[in-house]
Amino acid sequence: MVTFETKVWEKDWEYILKGNYLNNIISVNNFRFAKKQIIINNVKNRNLVEKFCEKKVKEGVIDCYFSVEDFEAEVLKHFDLKHDSFKGGYYYSIAELLGIYKCQTKYLLHYSGDSYLKKTGQNWINDAIEVMEQNANIWVANPSWKDTLDEAKNESFDEIEKFYLGYGFSDQCYLVRTEDFSQKIYNDKNPISERYPKYGGELFEKRVDAFMRNNEKIRITHKFTSYVHKNFRSDWISRKIIRNQLVEKRLIKMKT
Repeated sequence: MVTFETKVWEKDWEYILKGNYLNNIISVNNFRFAKKQIIINNVKNRNLVEKFCEKKVKEGVIDCYFSVEDFEAEVLKHFDLKHDSFKGGYYYSIAELLGIYKCQTKYLLHYSGDSYLKKTGQNWINDAIEVMEQNANIWVANPSWKDTLDEAKNESFDEIEKFYLGYGFSDQCYLVRTEDFSQKIYNDKNPISERYPKYGGELFEKRVDAFMRNNEKIRITHKFTSYVHKNFRSDWISRKIIRNQLVEKRLIKMKT
């Protein structure tokens, strides 16, 4: 019923595909996914990245992976979009669109490469699906985006037992019905949606936000779970530098 998805690019693929990081961010959701997929976007050595994806397939961590460059023309045609219409936001958008295009299950759960769920005893995915199955006007579900619920509560217009109800959309984490997002919904504009960063141009999340506001589609935010959005790449580089320095010091001591 649900596909798990994340994406990799040049600055984070090693962190995500090497070691157990990917395994952990999948398992922490405490959910049996029907499919698990990786979207590869904007990498220098595609063959190398695909080798590590293939390793994850053989280990049973993921089921499949797709490279943007194989499908971008097909995806743009399907959604009736033009490359230059993104105005600088193309690389912030095409991986998400490809993931939706390739998803074969009713629901798609997407995490950006630098976002992951905090460990919890809650099963927010089941909670969200239960609500979404009852209301076709609810288009997006996500955990809270901070440890505190202040922002989610302030942005809501109502609440139910486990969720705040509101508008808005973030590409950091979203659970959506694939059928909804497979439609040609990506050409709307809304003044409130202009709050997204200017460098992103007309990016995916801005387009979705505009459509949802224009058509009164609802987002639900879980009250009892949250996800982390962190630039772990810089932290990882720092740790690697420190490890390398320690190794060098040991080698110097051994020589002396």
